[in-house]
Amino acid sequence: MRPKTAIDAVADAYTDTLIRLDPSLATTLGVPGHDTEFQDFSPAGIEEFAAAARETLDALAGLAPVDDVDAVTLDALRERLGLQLEFHESGWDTAELNNIESPAQNIRSIFDLMPTETEEHWEHIAGRAGNVPGAIRGYIESLRSARQAGRVSASRQVSIVIEQATKYAAGDGFFAKLAAGAKTADGPLPAGLQEKLDAGTAAARTAYAGLAAFLKDELLPAAPEKDAVGRERYALASRGFLGAAVDLEETYAWGIGELERIIAAQEAVASEIRPGASIAEAKEILNGDPSRQLKGTDALKAWMQELSDRAVADLADVHFEIPDVMKTLECLIAPTDEGGIYYTGPSDDFSRPGRMWWSVPAGEDTFTTWAETTTVFHEGVPGHHLQIATAVYRRELLNSWRRNVCWTSGHGEGWALYAEKLMEELGYLKDPGDHMGMLDMQRMRAARVVFDIGVHLELEVPARWGSGTWTPEKGFDFLKANLEISEGQLQFEFARYLGWPGQAPSYKVGQRLWEQIRSELESRPGFDLKAFHTKALNIGSVGLDTLKRAMLG
Repeated sequence: MRPKTAIDAVADAYTDTLIRLDPSLATTLGVPGHDTEFQDFSPAGIEEFAAAARETLDALAGLAPVDDVDAVTLDALRERLGLQLEFHESGWDTAELNNIESPAQNIRSIFDLMPTETEEHWEHIAGRAGNVPGAIRGYIESLRSARQAGRVSASRQVSIVIEQATKYAAGDGFFAKLAAGAKTADGPLPAGLQEKLDAGTAAARTAYAGLAAFLKDELLPAAPEKDAVGRERYALASRGFLGAAVDLEETYAWGIGELERIIAAQEAVASEIRPGASIAEAKEILNGDPSRQLKGTDALKAWMQELSDRAVADLADVHFEIPDVMKTLECLIAPTDEGGIYYTGPSDDFSRPGRMWWSVPAGEDTFTTWAETTTVFHEGVPGHHLQIATAVYRRELLNSWRRNVCWTSGHGEGWALYAEKLMEELGYLKDPGDHMGMLDMQRMRAARVVFDIGVHLELEVPARWGSGTWTPEKGFDFLKANLEISEGQLQFEFARYLGWPGQAPSYKVGQRLWEQIRSELESRPGFDLKAFHTKALNIGSVGLDTLKRAMLG
């Protein structure tokens, strides 16, 4: 057992502060005592997070690492918290609003992680629902303050969140369904508890209706029409998501070349499916194959679970170290219909396992396995589940901040894309359909590099895809040509890239940096793939520059 160090103590104290400031983090980690609370989303509450970061950095001053684990913790804390303070100083942390990752969604989505088996669980849900109005009030205060300072998200994002908030507030929306479907493992709730839940969810609905009204009446008139955020804001966001500074023009050019390479690979696979077939013709053949179709969300859920379980069984102790407690991964249909597939990590004690969620857009009930096989590997094993659950599991090595809090998109999503390619390398995508699906996902991520950097920096459109500088409209047509997803998912993704600058490219750019690290190590004597995976995953999710220094020494 590695003894705790002074640097670990600072990191653990910072984690405790974050749990106090952000009760949703406590719920995510399975830490009791904050089950009905929300963070303060007001400017004063946001300043508390910045103050905690400053105090932590001050506490680290003068501390020297005693081992390699300490060195990574010190490096990662300074990088992550320093960047957090830069973002705070920009003022945009009070203006956060987009279609996927902002308080508008997060206040609602924490209910997805709350257990529902006992009356006590439902007491917590009722209490937290009753506290939604306070959370929304603080959020509105921040948005109003940011608006007064001239910082407002684009009108496209505001309009979408108005729609989302209106749905949450509806008589058949999330909170209404939550109350109507409430029951414990033993049956219906007692009348008094049901009344409390009804009152809490009614208050939550009213609060979201109020948010929608505020956005419509006050924020939307001040929202800019232009989606592009410009170089300065984009560069800061990119560093935040990668934990590394990249040359944006060079990365844009690389993305164009990577997209061309993937398209050529798809053309080769299309000819395997039927000699002379185009990519579109090959996909039509795959879509028409009954053996590759799933009908209904129950069938989708069962297929996800079976594929995930098989991957765990095959890879454990061969290519990865997977302790028994990590071998459980639940595959679920999300309680929303906004689109997207995502993973939520296990609680700190693994009493709640890691979960893969599929948010199915309304009206969609047919799914194709060839297109989604690699998604299961991405979200599950060897992707996010293996990565996140490993960090949670390694309590004897990592402090609580490293295990449960530090998350860098380029590291995490880059690993998940690396995992997709690894499954091809290990022979799990030999079926031409599954291989085509993996290439489709890689093509989407390469296209996002081109779209995201190109649109937000208003760069020149590659000749193959048009002319002039990028606009959202040109970008939508470009995405439609390169993303093999449904219309509902396409609309969701298009808005996501415009409203969350720098996040989408972090997947493919992160994969690039992961592969560069592995390539460098492969050139050294004695390289062992399983040992590489073990060392890398035991570090946890840190910025990619921190990872590079830790892995390459």
